[in-house]
Amino acid sequence: MSSSEKQLSLFSGRIRWPWADWFREREAPGMQLYDRHLLFAVISLMAFGFVMVMSASMPEAQSLKDNPFYFVWRHLFYLAGCVVIAAVVLRISMEQWQQLSSWMLLGVALMLIAVLVVGTTVNGATRWLSVGPIRIQVAEMAKFVFSVYMAGYLVRRHQEVRENAKGFYKPIAVFVFYALLIILQPDLGTVIVLFVITVGLLFLAGARLFDFFVLLLAGTIVFTGLVVFEPYRMRRVTSFLDPWQDPFGSGYQLTQSLMAYGRGDWLGQGLGNSIQKLEYLPEAHTDFIFAVIGEELGFVGIVAVLSVLLFVSIRALKLGHKCLAMERAFEGYLAYGIGIWICFQTVVNVGASIGMMPTKGLTLPFISYGGSSLWVMTAAAMVLIRIDHERRLSLIQAVQGRMK
Repeated sequence: MSSSEKQLSLFSGRIRWPWADWFREREAPGMQLYDRHLLFAVISLMAFGFVMVMSASMPEAQSLKDNPFYFVWRHLFYLAGCVVIAAVVLRISMEQWQQLSSWMLLGVALMLIAVLVVGTTVNGATRWLSVGPIRIQVAEMAKFVFSVYMAGYLVRRHQEVRENAKGFYKPIAVFVFYALLIILQPDLGTVIVLFVITVGLLFLAGARLFDFFVLLLAGTIVFTGLVVFEPYRMRRVTSFLDPWQDPFGSGYQLTQSLMAYGRGDWLGQGLGNSIQKLEYLPEAHTDFIFAVIGEELGFVGIVAVLSVLLFVSIRALKLGHKCLAMERAFEGYLAYGIGIWICFQTVVNVGASIGMMPTKGLTLPFISYGGSSLWVMTAAAMVLIRIDHERRLSLIQAVQGRMK
């Protein structure tokens, strides 16, 4: 069987993924059936994240667990899980994702309800379901599943979304239901990410501007109310505006983060030489890992990391555009949704650590410590690889059909 026939057998009968061809140069480089640049960028971010988690977590692990490698070993376990998730997700066709989107939405909704009933509480927030030694943050799964649902809905109701308010507000009702369950945990950051994904996809689908602006206005009012009527959120906003007013209280985390950036200067203090990670900066290996990157690798390191994350986001958005041009609407909207999600979450994480936004508790994609975030981001990235694979395969099949 020739190499081309092996690739085409992917969609005949049982799905077989040609793993051997993935990491070997083909005779015709222009005929690669997956995006090597995107795959390399994602793997590079994960590898870099492992190095930075190792650097940032050791002091806290020594203090809390009397084992400096505690978080390192757990992160290795999460990375091993990423390999398993990648192997599974790459075998699932986009048609299957589309068929399962409604069931996935229902399943995650039930899990969100279960979190409120039997969830594990950490630092005052009930966001995790414990399955043996593993804790799953269901809100992270909600971002991915909601993107899949929105892509499927826009395919089914595209004309209705463009022409009347009923089609526009149906997915908003689903979003509101999800948002209420997540707010009760509480987790406002995830709600904002879901809102941005929803607004972005509706806008790209061509929704009427009037409905779009009404949604933006309503979202702004609700967000303001959630901040004003919740004292701890209000403190976050006031500390974000002037963290030095209370540098040892509500502004402590941000002031320590800003000091880390200040010490980093242009070239940084060198890998492993951060002072702020020595239990001065809380959450140094999770939400504020970018501050440690800034301190150890400086402005040059920051620009390099942001460039790779920007590349992944732009690659996803370009993929969405190519799929829509080929009338592969589900794949196009899903790629758009993932691109918006990665880009916005990066902006919020970095913005919070440099004092441009209030602290939201969102991880830095592919880099921060945390199994749920890393696993869900891996699934999203592999879906992008699969979308691009099917797009390229359809192009080859079209060319072969014209040659017959």
